[in-house]
Amino acid sequence: MFSVRMTPMIILSTLNAKYIHASLALRYLYANLEELQSQAKISEYTINARPIDIVEKLLVDSPKIIGLGVYIWNCEETLSVIAQIKRIAPEVVIILGGPEISYETEEQSLFEHCDYVITGAADKSFYQLCKDIFSGNAPTRKILNSKPIELKDLTLPYDLYNEEDLKQRVMYIEASRGCPFKCEFCLSSLDKTSYPFELERFLMEMDKLHARGARHFKFVDRTFNLKIKTSLQILDFFLERMSDDLFLHFEVIPDHLPEKLKDKLRLFPEGSLQFEVGIQTFNQEVQANISRKQNNEKSKANLIWLKENTNAHIHADLIFGLPGETLETFSDSFDQLYECRPHEIQMGILKRLRGSPIIRHTKTFDLRFSPIPPYSILSNNTVSFQTMQRVNRFARYWDMIGNSGRFSHSLPYILNDHPFDNFLQLTDWIFDKTDQTHKINLKRLYELVAQACEGLFPNTYSDLVINMEIDYLRSKLKGSFKRLELSNTTIEETVVKSKHSSRQQRHL
Repeated sequence: MFSVRMTPMIILSTLNAKYIHASLALRYLYANLEELQSQAKISEYTINARPIDIVEKLLVDSPKIIGLGVYIWNCEETLSVIAQIKRIAPEVVIILGGPEISYETEEQSLFEHCDYVITGAADKSFYQLCKDIFSGNAPTRKILNSKPIELKDLTLPYDLYNEEDLKQRVMYIEASRGCPFKCEFCLSSLDKTSYPFELERFLMEMDKLHARGARHFKFVDRTFNLKIKTSLQILDFFLERMSDDLFLHFEVIPDHLPEKLKDKLRLFPEGSLQFEVGIQTFNQEVQANISRKQNNEKSKANLIWLKENTNAHIHADLIFGLPGETLETFSDSFDQLYECRPHEIQMGILKRLRGSPIIRHTKTFDLRFSPIPPYSILSNNTVSFQTMQRVNRFARYWDMIGNSGRFSHSLPYILNDHPFDNFLQLTDWIFDKTDQTHKINLKRLYELVAQACEGLFPNTYSDLVINMEIDYLRSKLKGSFKRLELSNTTIEETVVKSKHSSRQQRHL
């Protein structure tokens, strides 16, 4: 039996993808609970925890209300949690919110087991619903739509990051909400524009966070460089506080990099900046299909400039499966992006985010999405299911080989003049050999790549395997990797010459 509390209690919870992801949304809800805050607490978990264990912890305080944030990565686990709560303690009021439950709400299994769903930004509406429940005026409607919020009326949540968060977790922050662009694969396309927080107030909060020891700041703004004047002021703020352990992560618009911003970015030392740059596709026809406006030549020039003139780590995104894209056109986009030499190319597979306008293309392009989260595309009228699976494997192996940094010397010899096609051949070979895309021992991976390349790329193999020996030595794996003899002097000289700074490695 669970003990009964004398006063009602609100628990704010979600299942994060990883422990290091501290939920900014929960902290906003808690910060804006006004007089109910003293009766509330935040309880975060991860999707790797057993649902029954989460249920036990959520119910130990006999709460009156449990509010849960639902996202594409946690909806199945959340369903398991709330279904068990309702079986054990049906009197507990379950309130759901978040992007996954805000659209197509009544069609979801989650809807059956909850008492209320708040759609949209619930910073204020969650408080009002809790207040109505406690006062005996609970709404009769199950779906409640949040009203638009003036950002100036919000209590900011940054002082709710505790000491454990500051030391061990990523600090998620936002200088603005919304997005002015209409890319149909993204929920932000539903926004009318971008709305900034009052800058002086925002920077005051950042100053307090920094003074408490926060050093890893991840901006969740969709378009950090939309308004350059604001971007420059934020960058100046952090430049004044620059230290060896300060690290900033921004999502930036690829074709908007004016000279004033370039001048500022030059000032940041190695290991202090990471840019997430959404390219998605260079195919103009596909861009038109998804209402994406992007100057491709400017985007490529800016990526090259960033790589050559700043110390920023560049993480560039592509999406496979967009309406009208073929394997051949995507291959061309990948090759163009690779020529820009970002540090990482994130190979995404199109997902059907509930509420996103991409669904309007379903009939025309025969889009077929998995019914299981994260709703990845399975096929369309230009890409078969089998081809989609090949590219899924490409993405997985690319993370292990291309993005990991473990094959930095040998990778150029693998990709050579045809990056996408060559790596797809490597992907097919490894999968045919192993039938695995996960849990491949690193030493085994080096050996598999070497074996594959011996047959696939005989013209570059001698140079490739020499450089793979260097990569293998740098990995500090035990045991030997013997393909060609290479003098210790040559290896050591090359390793010293190519070492990444230890500071940058800490942040990647």
